[in-house]
This record gives sequence, structure tokens and C-alpha cells, in this order.
Amino acid sequence: MSPDSEDRRIPWYLWPFWAIWRLVAWIVGLTGRLVAVVLGLVLMVVGVVVSLTVVGLIIGVPLFIIGLLLVFRGLF
Repeated sequence: MSPDSEDRRIPWYLWPFWAIWRLVAWIVGLTGRLVAVVLGLVLMVVGVVVSLTVVGLIIGVPLFIIGLLLVFRGLF
């Protein structure tokens, strides 16, 4: 069985991280590595800009984290 097998059970407390990683992998598979890295950098910049306001932290921090994950996934 491969490590990417879908029949493995994910603990409920790790499910959000697993879901975000699967989303990032889907975006990389759909767009390609170079576009994923560029998109990740854009999301990181937008996340920082949005985070400059206190209310924007709610949206900016997740944008930055998803952008960072896209860059990591695209490079490695």
C-alpha cells in the first residue's frame, strides 16, 4: 500500500492540517510547480498587506500560511 492511500484514518484533531495540505497539493498538481511558487509568493505578500490592520489578521494570517505552504510544496 502506498503512503498516499486514502484508506488511512486521520485523527480528528489533525484533519484541518491534512485538508489544507491536500488543497495545496491539488493546487500544485493543477498549476505546476513554478506557478504554484509564484502564486504562493503572491498570497504571502497579500497576507502581510491584509494583516496590517487588526481586523485583517483573521484573513491575512491564513493567506500567508497557505502561501508559505504553496512555496514549500512547489520547491520540494
